[in-house]
Amino acid sequence: MPQARSEGQWALGYTEPLNSAEAAKREDDGLNARARIEHLYSKKGFGWIWPSDLRSRFRWCGLYTQRPEVDGYFMMRIRIPGGVLSSEQTRAIADVSRRFGRDVADVTDRQNIQLHWIRVEDVPRIWERLESVGLSTMEACGDVPRNVLGCPLAGVDASEIIDASEIVQQVSDRLLLDPEFSNLPRKYKISIAGCAHHCAQHEINDVGLVGVRGPGGEAGFDLWVGGGLSTNPMFAQRIGTFVRPEQVTEVVVGVTRIFRDWGYRRARNRARLKFLVRDWGTERFREMLEKQIGYALVDLPEPKTSAITGREHTGVWPQKDGRYYAGFVPKAGRISGHQLEAIARLSDRFGEGRVRTTTQQKMVILDVPEEKVEDLVAELDAIDLPSRASAWRRGTMACTGIEFCKLAIVETKGRAVELYRYLEDRLPGFDEDVRINVNGCPNSCARYQTADIGLMGCQVSETVYTTDHDGNQVPAKRKVEAFLVHLGGHLGTGKAFGRKARGVKVLGSEVGPYVEALVRRYRKGRAEGENFAAFIARLSDDELAAFARKPALVGAPPASSVIAEARVS
Repeated sequence: MPQARSEGQWALGYTEPLNSAEAAKREDDGLNARARIEHLYSKKGFGWIWPSDLRSRFRWCGLYTQRPEVDGYFMMRIRIPGGVLSSEQTRAIADVSRRFGRDVADVTDRQNIQLHWIRVEDVPRIWERLESVGLSTMEACGDVPRNVLGCPLAGVDASEIIDASEIVQQVSDRLLLDPEFSNLPRKYKISIAGCAHHCAQHEINDVGLVGVRGPGGEAGFDLWVGGGLSTNPMFAQRIGTFVRPEQVTEVVVGVTRIFRDWGYRRARNRARLKFLVRDWGTERFREMLEKQIGYALVDLPEPKTSAITGREHTGVWPQKDGRYYAGFVPKAGRISGHQLEAIARLSDRFGEGRVRTTTQQKMVILDVPEEKVEDLVAELDAIDLPSRASAWRRGTMACTGIEFCKLAIVETKGRAVELYRYLEDRLPGFDEDVRINVNGCPNSCARYQTADIGLMGCQVSETVYTTDHDGNQVPAKRKVEAFLVHLGGHLGTGKAFGRKARGVKVLGSEVGPYVEALVRRYRKGRAEGENFAAFIARLSDDELAAFARKPALVGAPPASSVIAEARVS
Protein backbone atom coordinates (compact mmCIF):
# COMPACT_ATOMS: atom_id res chain seq x y z
CA MET A 1 0.00 0.00 0.00
CA PRO A 2 1.56 3.34 -1.01
CA GLN A 3 2.51 5.66 1.83
CA ALA A 4 0.46 8.85 2.17
CA ARG A 5 2.26 11.95 0.98
CA SER A 6 3.73 14.11 3.74
CA GLU A 7 2.06 17.46 4.36
CA GLY A 8 5.18 18.63 6.18
CA GLN A 9 3.63 18.54 9.66
CA TRP A 10 6.22 19.07 12.36
CA ALA A 11 4.25 16.95 14.84
CA LEU A 12 4.76 13.94 12.57
CA GLY A 13 8.50 14.51 12.30
CA TYR A 14 8.55 16.24 8.92
CA THR A 15 10.95 19.11 9.58
CA GLU A 16 12.69 19.23 6.21
CA PRO A 17 11.44 22.30 4.27
CA LEU A 18 9.19 21.37 1.36
CA ASN A 19 9.11 24.74 -0.41
CA SER A 20 11.20 27.89 -0.70
CA ALA A 21 9.19 29.81 1.91
CA GLU A 22 9.77 27.11 4.52
CA ALA A 23 13.44 26.98 3.57
CA ALA A 24 13.81 30.74 4.09
CA LYS A 25 12.19 30.50 7.52
CA ARG A 26 14.48 27.67 8.60
CA GLU A 27 17.51 29.53 7.28
CA ASP A 28 16.76 32.48 9.57
CA ASP A 29 13.88 33.61 11.76
CA GLY A 30 11.95 36.44 10.16
CA LEU A 31 12.26 38.49 13.34
CA ASN A 32 16.02 38.67 12.79
CA ALA A 33 15.57 40.79 9.68
CA ARG A 34 15.00 43.81 11.91
CA ALA A 35 18.64 43.96 12.98
CA ARG A 36 19.79 43.90 9.36
CA ILE A 37 17.37 46.72 8.49
CA GLU A 38 18.67 48.82 11.36
CA HIS A 39 22.39 48.17 10.95
CA LEU A 40 22.91 47.32 7.26
CA TYR A 41 20.12 48.07 4.82
CA SER A 42 19.12 51.47 6.21
CA LYS A 43 22.74 52.57 5.87
CA LYS A 44 23.65 50.90 2.56
CA GLY A 45 20.31 51.20 0.77
CA PHE A 46 17.84 49.04 -1.16
CA GLY A 47 20.47 47.37 -3.35
CA TRP A 48 22.09 45.69 -0.36
CA ILE A 49 18.98 43.82 0.79
CA TRP A 50 19.29 40.03 0.70
CA PRO A 51 16.80 38.58 -1.80
CA SER A 52 15.49 36.15 0.85
CA ASP A 53 14.83 39.07 3.22
CA LEU A 54 13.17 41.13 0.49
CA ARG A 55 10.92 38.30 -0.70
CA SER A 56 10.07 36.88 2.70
CA ARG A 57 11.46 38.07 6.03
CA PHE A 58 10.72 41.78 5.63
CA ARG A 59 7.08 40.84 6.17
CA TRP A 60 7.88 39.92 9.77
CA CYS A 61 8.80 43.60 10.14
CA GLY A 62 5.53 44.78 8.58
CA LEU A 63 7.08 45.61 5.20
CA TYR A 64 6.10 44.62 1.65
CA THR A 65 7.81 45.89 -1.46
CA GLN A 66 5.57 48.29 -3.32
CA ARG A 67 4.79 48.18 -7.03
CA PRO A 68 7.06 48.56 -8.95
CA GLU A 69 9.60 46.77 -6.79
CA VAL A 70 12.60 48.13 -8.67
CA ASP A 71 11.79 51.64 -7.40
CA GLY A 72 12.72 50.51 -3.90
CA TYR A 73 9.67 51.69 -1.96
CA PHE A 74 7.74 49.76 0.67
CA MET A 75 4.27 49.49 2.11
CA MET A 76 4.43 49.52 5.92
CA ARG A 77 1.64 48.05 8.04
CA ILE A 78 1.06 49.19 11.63
CA ARG A 79 -0.52 46.80 14.13
CA ILE A 80 -3.44 48.28 16.06
CA PRO A 81 -4.85 45.55 18.36
CA GLY A 82 -8.60 45.91 18.65
CA GLY A 83 -8.41 49.11 16.61
CA VAL A 84 -7.49 51.06 19.77
CA LEU A 85 -5.63 54.35 19.21
CA SER A 86 -4.94 57.36 21.38
CA SER A 87 -4.73 60.84 19.92
CA GLU A 88 -0.98 60.71 20.58
CA GLN A 89 -0.65 57.51 18.56
CA THR A 90 -2.84 58.84 15.78
CA ARG A 91 -0.69 61.95 15.65
CA ALA A 92 2.47 59.82 15.43
CA ILE A 93 1.07 57.88 12.45
CA ALA A 94 0.11 61.17 10.81
CA ASP A 95 3.61 62.49 11.36
CA VAL A 96 5.21 59.42 9.79
CA SER A 97 2.82 59.53 6.84
CA ARG A 98 3.57 63.18 6.14
CA ARG A 99 7.34 63.01 6.67
CA PHE A 100 8.13 59.66 5.10
CA GLY A 101 5.06 58.42 3.16
CA ARG A 102 3.95 61.26 0.85
CA ASP A 103 0.93 61.94 3.10
CA VAL A 104 -0.81 58.70 2.04
CA ALA A 105 -2.33 56.08 4.34
CA ASP A 106 -4.94 53.33 4.21
CA VAL A 107 -7.26 52.11 6.98
CA THR A 108 -7.50 48.37 6.40
CA ASP A 109 -10.34 45.93 7.07
CA ARG A 110 -8.17 44.35 9.78
CA GLN A 111 -7.96 47.55 11.82
CA ASN A 112 -4.39 48.28 10.74
CA ILE A 113 -3.15 51.47 9.13
CA GLN A 114 -0.87 51.04 6.12
CA LEU A 115 1.64 53.60 4.89
CA HIS A 116 3.18 53.82 1.43
CA TRP A 117 6.27 55.23 -0.25
CA ILE A 118 8.48 54.12 2.65
CA ARG A 119 12.26 53.88 2.00
CA VAL A 120 14.39 51.36 3.88
CA GLU A 121 16.74 54.18 4.81
CA ASP A 122 13.93 55.77 6.87
CA VAL A 123 12.60 52.65 8.59
CA PRO A 124 14.66 52.90 11.82
CA ARG A 125 13.50 56.49 12.35
CA ILE A 126 9.90 55.47 11.66
CA TRP A 127 10.15 52.64 14.18
CA GLU A 128 11.57 55.00 16.76
CA ARG A 129 8.67 57.41 16.27
CA LEU A 130 5.96 54.74 16.35
CA GLU A 131 7.41 52.75 19.22
CA SER A 132 7.76 55.89 21.34
CA VAL A 133 3.94 55.90 21.56
CA GLY A 134 3.49 52.12 21.94
CA LEU A 135 2.86 51.18 18.29
CA SER A 136 4.62 48.49 16.28
CA THR A 137 4.89 47.21 12.74
CA MET A 138 6.47 43.92 13.80
CA GLU A 139 4.59 40.79 12.73
CA ALA A 140 1.94 42.85 10.98
CA CYS A 141 2.64 40.56 8.00
CA GLY A 142 4.28 37.15 7.53
CA ASP A 143 3.62 33.62 8.78
CA VAL A 144 2.82 34.84 12.27
CA PRO A 145 -0.13 35.87 14.44
CA ARG A 146 -1.40 39.01 12.72
CA ASN A 147 -3.13 42.00 14.30
CA VAL A 148 -5.80 40.81 16.76
CA LEU A 149 -9.24 42.09 15.81
CA GLY A 150 -11.69 43.46 18.34
CA CYS A 151 -14.81 45.60 18.59
CA PRO A 152 -13.89 49.30 18.29
CA LEU A 153 -16.59 50.07 20.86
CA ALA A 154 -15.37 47.62 23.50
CA GLY A 155 -16.19 49.07 26.90
CA VAL A 156 -18.37 51.75 25.33
CA ASP A 157 -21.34 50.04 23.64
CA ALA A 158 -24.24 49.45 26.01
CA SER A 159 -25.35 46.36 24.06
CA GLU A 160 -22.04 44.47 24.31
CA ILE A 161 -22.01 41.11 26.07
CA ILE A 162 -18.53 41.47 27.50
CA ASP A 163 -15.77 44.07 27.28
CA ALA A 164 -12.92 42.21 25.58
CA SER A 165 -10.51 45.14 25.21
CA GLU A 166 -8.07 43.98 27.91
CA ILE A 167 -8.22 40.40 26.63
CA VAL A 168 -7.39 41.52 23.10
CA GLN A 169 -4.32 43.33 24.39
CA GLN A 170 -3.28 40.39 26.59
CA VAL A 171 -3.44 37.97 23.66
CA SER A 172 -1.56 40.37 21.40
CA ASP A 173 1.16 40.91 24.02
CA ARG A 174 1.50 37.16 24.63
CA LEU A 175 2.01 36.28 20.97
CA LEU A 176 3.90 39.30 19.63
CA LEU A 177 7.65 38.78 19.07
CA ASP A 178 7.66 35.36 20.73
CA PRO A 179 10.04 33.08 18.73
CA GLU A 180 7.78 30.16 19.68
CA PHE A 181 5.20 31.54 17.23
CA SER A 182 7.35 33.32 14.64
CA ASN A 183 7.30 30.36 12.22
CA LEU A 184 3.73 29.26 11.60
CA PRO A 185 2.71 27.44 8.39
CA ARG A 186 0.99 30.57 7.05
CA LYS A 187 -0.58 33.81 8.23
CA TYR A 188 -2.78 33.45 11.29
CA LYS A 189 -5.70 35.73 12.07
CA ILE A 190 -7.46 36.12 15.42
CA SER A 191 -10.72 37.87 16.35
CA ILE A 192 -11.86 38.46 19.94
CA ALA A 193 -14.93 40.57 20.64
CA GLY A 194 -17.85 40.82 23.01
CA CYS A 195 -19.84 42.91 20.54
CA ALA A 196 -23.48 41.90 20.17
CA HIS A 197 -23.26 42.82 16.48
CA HIS A 198 -20.35 40.41 15.83
CA CYS A 199 -18.42 43.23 14.18
CA ALA A 200 -15.05 41.45 14.40
CA GLN A 201 -16.19 38.81 11.89
CA HIS A 202 -15.26 35.62 13.69
CA GLU A 203 -16.70 33.51 10.86
CA ILE A 204 -13.78 34.27 8.53
CA ASN A 205 -10.83 34.22 10.95
CA ASP A 206 -8.52 31.37 11.88
CA VAL A 207 -9.59 31.81 15.51
CA GLY A 208 -12.72 33.65 16.57
CA LEU A 209 -13.94 34.23 20.11
CA VAL A 210 -17.44 35.68 20.26
CA GLY A 211 -19.09 37.19 23.33
CA VAL A 212 -21.81 34.92 24.70
CA ARG A 213 -23.72 34.09 27.85
CA GLY A 214 -22.65 30.69 29.14
CA PRO A 215 -23.76 28.45 31.99
CA GLY A 216 -25.67 30.37 34.63
CA GLY A 217 -25.60 33.54 32.55
CA GLU A 218 -21.84 33.98 32.92
CA ALA A 219 -20.28 36.22 30.25
CA GLY A 220 -17.57 34.54 28.20
CA PHE A 221 -16.79 33.43 24.68
CA ASP A 222 -17.92 30.98 22.01
CA LEU A 223 -14.88 29.47 20.22
CA TRP A 224 -14.69 29.18 16.42
CA VAL A 225 -11.72 27.94 14.36
CA GLY A 226 -10.75 27.48 10.74
CA GLY A 227 -12.18 30.45 8.88
CA GLY A 228 -10.52 32.19 5.94
CA LEU A 229 -11.15 33.55 2.46
CA SER A 230 -8.76 33.84 -0.52
CA THR A 231 -9.17 31.40 -3.43
CA ASN A 232 -10.64 28.62 -1.25
CA PRO A 233 -12.99 30.34 1.21
CA MET A 234 -14.25 28.50 4.28
CA PHE A 235 -16.33 29.60 7.23
CA ALA A 236 -14.96 28.92 10.70
CA GLN A 237 -16.55 26.09 12.64
CA ARG A 238 -17.87 26.16 16.19
CA ILE A 239 -15.93 23.98 18.60
CA GLY A 240 -18.93 23.98 20.95
CA THR A 241 -17.11 25.18 24.04
CA PHE A 242 -17.54 28.00 26.53
CA VAL A 243 -14.30 29.90 27.16
CA ARG A 244 -14.14 31.98 30.31
CA PRO A 245 -12.32 35.34 30.07
CA GLU A 246 -9.38 34.09 32.13
CA GLN A 247 -9.01 31.10 29.78
CA VAL A 248 -8.85 33.02 26.52
CA THR A 249 -5.09 33.57 26.31
CA GLU A 250 -4.17 29.95 27.04
CA VAL A 251 -6.85 28.71 24.63
CA VAL A 252 -5.51 30.95 21.84
CA VAL A 253 -1.96 29.83 22.61
CA GLY A 254 -3.15 26.21 22.51
CA VAL A 255 -4.77 26.65 19.09
CA THR A 256 -1.64 28.42 17.86
CA ARG A 257 0.61 25.55 18.98
CA ILE A 258 -1.66 23.07 17.21
CA PHE A 259 -1.46 25.10 14.03
CA ARG A 260 2.32 25.43 14.32
CA ASP A 261 2.92 21.70 14.85
CA TRP A 262 0.08 20.10 12.87
CA GLY A 263 -0.49 22.66 10.13
CA TYR A 264 0.31 21.73 6.54
CA ARG A 265 3.64 23.06 5.29
CA ARG A 266 4.07 21.34 1.92
CA ALA A 267 1.97 23.59 -0.31
CA ARG A 268 1.44 27.25 0.52
CA ASN A 269 -2.10 27.20 -0.84
CA ARG A 270 -3.06 24.53 1.73
CA ALA A 271 -1.12 25.86 4.70
CA ARG A 272 -3.91 27.80 6.43
CA LEU A 273 -5.53 26.42 9.59
CA LYS A 274 -8.84 26.03 7.78
CA PHE A 275 -7.58 22.99 5.85
CA LEU A 276 -6.50 21.20 9.03
CA VAL A 277 -9.85 21.94 10.71
CA ARG A 278 -11.70 20.71 7.62
CA ASP A 279 -9.75 17.46 7.57
CA TRP A 280 -9.83 16.82 11.31
CA GLY A 281 -13.35 17.95 12.12
CA THR A 282 -14.35 19.83 15.25
CA GLU A 283 -14.45 16.83 17.61
CA ARG A 284 -10.84 15.88 16.99
CA PHE A 285 -9.75 19.51 17.07
CA ARG A 286 -11.40 20.01 20.46
CA GLU A 287 -9.80 16.84 21.76
CA MET A 288 -6.35 18.03 20.64
CA LEU A 289 -6.95 21.51 22.07
CA GLU A 290 -7.99 20.21 25.48
CA LYS A 291 -4.94 17.96 25.51
CA GLN A 292 -2.78 20.97 24.66
CA ILE A 293 -4.16 23.23 27.42
CA GLY A 294 -4.43 20.43 29.97
CA TYR A 295 -8.11 20.56 30.90
CA ALA A 296 -11.61 20.07 29.48
CA LEU A 297 -13.63 23.04 28.33
CA VAL A 298 -17.30 23.45 29.24
CA ASP A 299 -19.86 22.48 26.57
CA LEU A 300 -21.81 25.33 25.01
CA PRO A 301 -25.03 24.88 23.02
CA GLU A 302 -25.16 26.94 19.85
CA PRO A 303 -26.32 30.48 20.68
CA LYS A 304 -28.48 32.66 18.50
CA THR A 305 -26.62 34.09 15.52
CA SER A 306 -26.45 37.82 14.88
CA ALA A 307 -28.70 38.85 11.99
CA ILE A 308 -26.75 42.07 11.42
CA THR A 309 -24.66 41.96 8.27
CA GLY A 310 -23.01 45.37 7.95
CA ARG A 311 -21.43 45.32 11.39
CA GLU A 312 -19.87 48.71 11.14
CA HIS A 313 -20.02 51.51 13.68
CA THR A 314 -20.64 54.62 11.59
CA GLY A 315 -22.80 57.61 12.33
CA VAL A 316 -23.51 59.17 15.71
CA TRP A 317 -24.75 56.88 18.49
CA PRO A 318 -24.99 56.99 22.28
CA GLN A 319 -22.45 55.33 24.52
CA LYS A 320 -23.46 53.57 27.69
CA ASP A 321 -22.14 56.49 29.76
CA GLY A 322 -24.49 59.01 28.11
CA ARG A 323 -21.90 60.49 25.78
CA TYR A 324 -21.72 59.76 22.06
CA TYR A 325 -19.36 58.28 19.51
CA ALA A 326 -19.01 59.40 15.90
CA GLY A 327 -18.00 56.85 13.29
CA PHE A 328 -16.84 58.36 10.01
CA VAL A 329 -16.01 57.16 6.52
CA PRO A 330 -12.73 57.65 4.62
CA LYS A 331 -12.83 57.17 0.84
CA ALA A 332 -12.77 53.37 0.47
CA GLY A 333 -10.24 53.26 3.30
CA ARG A 334 -7.90 55.86 1.81
CA ILE A 335 -6.90 58.60 4.20
CA SER A 336 -4.06 61.09 4.42
CA GLY A 337 -1.56 62.09 7.04
CA HIS A 338 -3.07 65.55 7.35
CA GLN A 339 -6.52 64.02 7.90
CA LEU A 340 -5.08 61.76 10.62
CA GLU A 341 -3.54 64.80 12.27
CA ALA A 342 -6.96 66.49 12.19
CA ILE A 343 -8.60 63.38 13.68
CA ALA A 344 -6.14 63.45 16.58
CA ARG A 345 -6.86 67.13 17.15
CA LEU A 346 -10.63 66.65 16.98
CA SER A 347 -10.55 63.69 19.36
CA ASP A 348 -8.78 65.86 21.93
CA ARG A 349 -11.05 68.85 21.34
CA PHE A 350 -14.40 67.06 21.37
CA GLY A 351 -13.62 63.90 23.36
CA GLU A 352 -10.89 62.41 25.49
CA GLY A 353 -8.39 61.59 22.75
CA ARG A 354 -9.72 58.11 22.07
CA VAL A 355 -9.81 56.99 18.41
CA ARG A 356 -10.71 53.63 16.92
CA THR A 357 -10.36 51.81 13.59
CA THR A 358 -12.98 49.30 12.43
CA THR A 359 -13.02 46.13 10.34
CA GLN A 360 -14.90 48.03 7.62
CA GLN A 361 -12.13 50.56 6.86
CA LYS A 362 -13.83 53.20 9.01
CA MET A 363 -12.74 55.21 12.05
CA VAL A 364 -14.44 56.35 15.26
CA ILE A 365 -14.00 59.18 17.77
CA LEU A 366 -15.30 58.32 21.23
CA ASP A 367 -16.58 60.22 24.28
CA VAL A 368 -18.29 63.20 22.66
CA PRO A 369 -20.70 65.20 24.90
CA GLU A 370 -24.14 65.58 23.36
CA GLU A 371 -23.82 69.35 23.04
CA LYS A 372 -20.63 68.97 20.97
CA VAL A 373 -21.84 66.30 18.55
CA GLU A 374 -23.00 68.57 15.73
CA ASP A 375 -19.86 70.67 15.88
CA LEU A 376 -17.73 67.54 15.55
CA VAL A 377 -19.83 66.26 12.65
CA ALA A 378 -19.36 69.59 10.86
CA GLU A 379 -15.60 69.51 11.43
CA LEU A 380 -15.38 65.96 10.05
CA ASP A 381 -17.45 66.94 7.01
CA ALA A 382 -15.06 69.83 6.36
CA ILE A 383 -12.14 67.41 5.94
CA ASP A 384 -14.14 64.93 3.81
CA LEU A 385 -14.63 62.38 6.59
CA PRO A 386 -18.42 62.32 6.79
CA SER A 387 -20.05 60.75 9.79
CA ARG A 388 -23.43 60.71 8.06
CA ALA A 389 -22.18 59.43 4.73
CA SER A 390 -24.40 58.14 1.96
CA ALA A 391 -25.24 54.44 1.99
CA TRP A 392 -23.08 54.05 -1.11
CA ARG A 393 -19.95 55.57 0.40
CA ARG A 394 -20.57 53.82 3.71
CA GLY A 395 -21.08 50.46 2.04
CA THR A 396 -18.09 50.46 -0.33
CA MET A 397 -14.70 48.98 0.54
CA ALA A 398 -11.59 48.38 -1.55
CA CYS A 399 -8.22 46.69 -1.16
CA THR A 400 -4.92 48.44 -1.96
CA GLY A 401 -5.07 47.59 -5.65
CA ILE A 402 -2.61 47.88 -8.50
CA GLU A 403 -1.47 51.33 -7.41
CA PHE A 404 0.79 49.75 -4.76
CA CYS A 405 0.17 45.99 -4.50
CA LYS A 406 2.29 43.59 -6.58
CA LEU A 407 -0.44 40.96 -6.64
CA ALA A 408 -3.26 43.20 -7.83
CA ILE A 409 -4.12 43.41 -11.52
CA VAL A 410 -6.64 46.29 -11.44
CA GLU A 411 -7.16 49.70 -9.85
CA THR A 412 -9.40 49.48 -6.77
CA LYS A 413 -9.38 52.58 -4.55
CA GLY A 414 -10.10 54.97 -7.40
CA ARG A 415 -12.66 52.62 -8.95
CA ALA A 416 -14.46 52.37 -5.62
CA VAL A 417 -14.61 56.16 -5.24
CA GLU A 418 -15.82 56.52 -8.82
CA LEU A 419 -18.46 53.87 -8.17
CA TYR A 420 -19.99 55.29 -5.01
CA ARG A 421 -20.02 58.80 -6.47
CA TYR A 422 -21.77 57.51 -9.59
CA LEU A 423 -24.37 55.73 -7.45
CA GLU A 424 -24.89 58.79 -5.24
CA ASP A 425 -25.75 60.71 -8.39
CA ARG A 426 -27.89 58.05 -10.05
CA LEU A 427 -29.62 56.61 -6.97
CA PRO A 428 -29.77 59.50 -4.49
CA GLY A 429 -31.42 58.94 -1.15
CA PHE A 430 -30.82 55.18 -1.19
CA ASP A 431 -30.58 54.17 2.45
CA GLU A 432 -30.35 50.35 2.46
CA ASP A 433 -27.33 48.34 3.56
CA VAL A 434 -25.88 47.03 0.28
CA ARG A 435 -22.22 46.17 0.64
CA ILE A 436 -19.91 46.58 -2.36
CA ASN A 437 -16.37 45.24 -1.98
CA VAL A 438 -13.80 45.92 -4.70
CA ASN A 439 -10.85 43.54 -4.87
CA GLY A 440 -7.77 43.74 -7.08
CA CYS A 441 -7.06 39.99 -7.32
CA PRO A 442 -8.47 36.62 -6.12
CA ASN A 443 -6.86 36.87 -2.66
CA SER A 444 -9.87 38.65 -1.14
CA CYS A 445 -8.10 41.26 0.99
CA ALA A 446 -11.31 43.29 0.64
CA ARG A 447 -13.48 40.21 1.32
CA TYR A 448 -15.38 40.21 -1.97
CA GLN A 449 -16.94 36.80 -1.17
CA THR A 450 -18.82 38.21 1.83
CA ALA A 451 -20.24 41.31 0.11
CA ASP A 452 -23.69 41.80 -1.38
CA ILE A 453 -21.87 42.78 -4.56
CA GLY A 454 -18.29 41.53 -4.72
CA LEU A 455 -16.12 42.75 -7.58
CA MET A 456 -12.93 40.75 -8.22
CA GLY A 457 -10.36 42.22 -10.58
CA CYS A 458 -9.42 40.52 -13.83
CA GLN A 459 -8.29 41.54 -17.30
CA VAL A 460 -9.99 41.07 -20.65
CA SER A 461 -8.88 41.57 -24.22
CA GLU A 462 -10.29 44.53 -26.09
CA THR A 463 -9.97 45.28 -29.79
CA VAL A 464 -8.67 48.73 -30.65
CA TYR A 465 -7.96 50.24 -34.04
CA THR A 466 -4.88 52.19 -34.98
CA THR A 467 -3.97 53.89 -38.21
CA ASP A 468 -0.91 52.60 -40.09
CA HIS A 469 1.39 54.79 -42.22
CA ASP A 470 -0.88 54.25 -45.26
CA GLY A 471 -3.94 55.52 -43.39
CA ASN A 472 -5.53 52.08 -42.98
CA GLN A 473 -7.35 51.03 -39.81
CA VAL A 474 -5.50 48.12 -38.20
CA PRO A 475 -7.10 46.06 -35.40
CA ALA A 476 -5.03 45.19 -32.35
CA LYS A 477 -5.68 43.54 -29.00
CA ARG A 478 -4.95 45.10 -25.64
CA LYS A 479 -5.64 44.09 -22.05
CA VAL A 480 -8.03 46.26 -20.08
CA GLU A 481 -9.23 46.17 -16.49
CA ALA A 482 -12.44 44.32 -15.69
CA PHE A 483 -14.21 42.63 -12.80
CA LEU A 484 -15.80 39.27 -12.11
CA VAL A 485 -19.01 39.53 -10.09
CA HIS A 486 -20.07 37.66 -6.93
CA LEU A 487 -23.51 38.32 -5.46
CA GLY A 488 -25.27 37.74 -2.16
CA GLY A 489 -22.36 37.15 0.20
CA HIS A 490 -23.00 37.91 3.87
CA LEU A 491 -22.20 36.88 7.43
CA GLY A 492 -24.58 36.34 10.32
CA THR A 493 -27.78 34.32 10.08
CA GLY A 494 -27.70 32.01 7.05
CA LYS A 495 -24.18 33.15 6.18
CA ALA A 496 -23.12 32.47 2.61
CA PHE A 497 -20.34 33.26 0.22
CA GLY A 498 -21.27 35.28 -2.83
CA ARG A 499 -22.52 33.36 -5.87
CA LYS A 500 -20.44 33.91 -8.97
CA ALA A 501 -22.27 35.49 -11.89
CA ARG A 502 -21.25 33.02 -14.58
CA GLY A 503 -19.90 34.50 -17.76
CA VAL A 504 -20.07 38.09 -16.53
CA LYS A 505 -17.02 40.32 -16.83
CA VAL A 506 -17.61 44.03 -16.36
CA LEU A 507 -15.15 46.56 -17.74
CA GLY A 508 -13.77 48.96 -15.16
CA SER A 509 -15.35 51.88 -17.00
CA GLU A 510 -18.76 50.11 -16.91
CA VAL A 511 -18.92 49.25 -13.21
CA GLY A 512 -21.12 52.19 -12.20
CA PRO A 513 -23.92 51.60 -14.71
CA TYR A 514 -23.69 47.86 -14.12
CA VAL A 515 -24.17 48.10 -10.35
CA GLU A 516 -26.94 50.65 -10.87
CA ALA A 517 -28.75 48.12 -13.09
CA LEU A 518 -28.37 45.39 -10.44
CA VAL A 519 -29.79 47.61 -7.71
CA ARG A 520 -32.74 48.71 -9.85
CA ARG A 521 -33.54 45.06 -10.68
CA TYR A 522 -33.31 44.13 -7.01
CA ARG A 523 -35.63 46.93 -5.95
CA LYS A 524 -38.12 45.95 -8.62
CA GLY A 525 -38.07 42.21 -7.92
CA ARG A 526 -37.65 41.87 -4.16
CA ALA A 527 -40.34 40.89 -1.70
CA GLU A 528 -41.42 43.34 0.98
CA GLY A 529 -38.69 43.74 3.60
CA GLU A 530 -36.28 41.50 1.70
CA ASN A 531 -32.63 42.57 1.77
CA PHE A 532 -30.18 42.08 -1.09
CA ALA A 533 -28.58 38.89 0.25
CA ALA A 534 -31.95 37.24 0.92
CA PHE A 535 -33.15 38.22 -2.54
CA ILE A 536 -30.10 36.64 -4.18
CA ALA A 537 -30.36 33.51 -2.02
CA ARG A 538 -33.82 32.62 -3.34
CA LEU A 539 -32.89 32.95 -7.02
CA SER A 540 -32.30 29.80 -9.01
CA ASP A 541 -29.13 29.56 -11.06
CA ASP A 542 -31.02 30.57 -14.19
CA GLU A 543 -32.70 33.46 -12.40
CA LEU A 544 -29.34 34.60 -11.04
CA ALA A 545 -27.84 34.53 -14.53
CA ALA A 546 -30.71 36.68 -15.81
CA PHE A 547 -30.42 39.06 -12.87
CA ALA A 548 -26.64 39.46 -13.25
CA ARG A 549 -26.57 40.01 -17.01
CA LYS A 550 -24.99 43.22 -18.20
CA PRO A 551 -27.35 45.95 -19.42
CA ALA A 552 -27.64 46.23 -23.18
CA LEU A 553 -26.25 49.76 -23.12
CA VAL A 554 -23.47 50.33 -20.65
CA GLY A 555 -21.03 53.20 -20.48
CA ALA A 556 -19.55 55.67 -18.04
CA PRO A 557 -17.41 58.74 -18.29
CA PRO A 558 -13.66 58.20 -17.99
CA ALA A 559 -12.61 57.56 -14.42
CA SER A 560 -9.05 58.86 -14.70
CA SER A 561 -9.68 62.12 -12.85
CA VAL A 562 -11.56 60.39 -10.03
CA ILE A 563 -8.87 57.73 -9.73
CA ALA A 564 -6.13 60.32 -9.64
CA GLU A 565 -7.97 62.26 -6.96
CA ALA A 566 -8.50 59.11 -4.87
CA ARG A 567 -4.80 58.36 -5.04
CA VAL A 568 -3.58 61.72 -3.81
CA SER A 569 -6.28 62.87 -1.39
